[in-house]
Amino acid sequence: MPGHMLNAAESILNTIGENITKNVPKQISVRYSEEQNTFSTNKNKLLGHQKSIHQILGGGKSADFLLWRNKKISSSVLTGATATWVLFEWLQYHILTIFCLVLVIGMLIQFLWSNFSDVLSRSPSQVPRLVLPEKLFINVAVFIGAQINQFLGFIQDVACGRNLKKFLVVVASLWAAAVIGSWCNFLTLLYIGFVCAHSLPVVYEKYEDQVDDFLYNLIGQMRKRYHKVDASVFSKISKGKLESHKNE
Repeated sequence: MPGHMLNAAESILNTIGENITKNVPKQISVRYSEEQNTFSTNKNKLLGHQKSIHQILGGGKSADFLLWRNKKISSSVLTGATATWVLFEWLQYHILTIFCLVLVIGMLIQFLWSNFSDVLSRSPSQVPRLVLPEKLFINVAVFIGAQINQFLGFIQDVACGRNLKKFLVVVASLWAAAVIGSWCNFLTLLYIGFVCAHSLPVVYEKYEDQVDDFLYNLIGQMRKRYHKVDASVFSKISKGKLESHKNE
């Protein structure tokens, strides 16, 4: 079963990469020049030449995990996350139900172990007990608190920074997140983010040139369309305002 899930995950990642490869040229990348309003063929990297994707992700075990260096661990975690999402989202289980069932199973195992260990074996064996270290909860609380404070600090810096463009980008991002949140619940949104974080880095590492070409193509087309809208709509609005002020 784990081997089947591993092969399925690899086939999905390969399919994503192959779809990108089919739609983007392999030799050159197309870059849109905003100053000259033209396209040029240069070899560019989205994340730069200095660092690899492994270094950008921080290196160490976390980067190895996201880049599927150990396929068994990565596939097992992805399978566990998928099973959790299926339990709560498709089968409509609740956290309290799962928690109580796990406790009942654990108590049943300990009860059978403590009562029948003497019968099955000559030497009595001690029942194992689960004790979670206090440092685990402290480290989790410190990490969550630090991330929340960092996010709040960023939001307040943007609000007080007098950078209108950055302010509008952050507001638009929060508004988009609110709209997406109305389409699905928090668990589904969290699962989608986990799957993206678990698959996109390894796809980018394997098909880096093709992804860079695709994104530069997309950015160039978006900028070209923006300049057309700016020249045909926004410029006329600004000219109309100037003419109205002159008439007054």
